[in-house]
Amino acid sequence: MTGPLTAVALLLVAATATAAVLTRDPARQALVLSVLGVDLAVLFTVFQAPDVALSQLAVGSALTPLLIMLTVRTVRRKGGRR
Repeated sequence: MTGPLTAVALLLVAATATAAVLTRDPARQALVLSVLGVDLAVLFTVFQAPDVALSQLAVGSALTPLLIMLTVRTVRRKGGRR
């Protein structure tokens, strides 16, 4: 049972990572990166590493995209003032 589940999780991660690379808009890229973080957390859970999955869930799917979105917002605001 873990063989097909692992294959599905790996394909999901590969597809989401490809989508993150192909997305051009930084705001949308942050959202796809958040989905990638959730997919990686699922993959780590399949590999029986729940501690790594929880860390990935917190950092990869919540904190990093939030920081990217705040940075994009700040850059767009400062660019509009000039």
